[in-house]
Amino acid sequence: MAHPLQLGFQDAASPIMEELLHFHDHALMAVFLISALVLYIITTLMSTKLSNTNTIDAQEIEMVWTIMPAIILIVIALPSLRILYLMDEMSNPDITVKAIGHQWYWSYEYSDFANLSFDSYMVPTKDLLPGQFRLLEVDNRMVTPVGMATRTLITADDVLHSWAVPSLGVKTDAIPGRLSEASFLVSRPGVYYGQCSEICGANHSFMPIVIESLPIKEFLDWSSASETA
Repeated sequence: MAHPLQLGFQDAASPIMEELLHFHDHALMAVFLISALVLYIITTLMSTKLSNTNTIDAQEIEMVWTIMPAIILIVIALPSLRILYLMDEMSNPDITVKAIGHQWYWSYEYSDFANLSFDSYMVPTKDLLPGQFRLLEVDNRMVTPVGMATRTLITADDVLHSWAVPSLGVKTDAIPGRLSEASFLVSRPGVYYGQCSEICGANHSFMPIVIESLPIKEFLDWSSASETA
């Protein structure tokens, strides 16, 4: 959960988000070193009175400033490609949930259960209980088991939406007529908040996403109670 004046990312709650945070720090360090080198060169050129006019034919320096950027790009690209493959399609998920975007709420269907589906609406401000977050709490949370690979099939019923949960490292567009896929594994029990990240109309800001991660036994109890309800 983000807090006021937060400068960094939310705490990672999935292995993919941990990898993304590490890659962010890795890329930021490369940017910092490049910026420091460029600043040092500019400062040196502006502060020194010495100059060399014999730089018309400088093959060595041309090789350096051609090869170094290529090496830097490779150092940044290789970890990025690794994360892209890790975020790719999950071949053997433990549970599959279909998320459908509407104007302006979400519907969830649990494909592994016979009769488990529900709509998820934002709780109005006047109905919030103590401790609940304004514009982020919903009446029916999407519940997932801890430590189990979850595949989410995402689509939309009307216009473009985007299913995004920052602490899990998930952000996938919900497109009418198309079935997109996002996979994640929640590392620890908790409640994780997200919002629609695609401008989808007048009430775009009022269709939050809430994922509650429970131990497997509590998840099975919840699913049994929800199916019989």
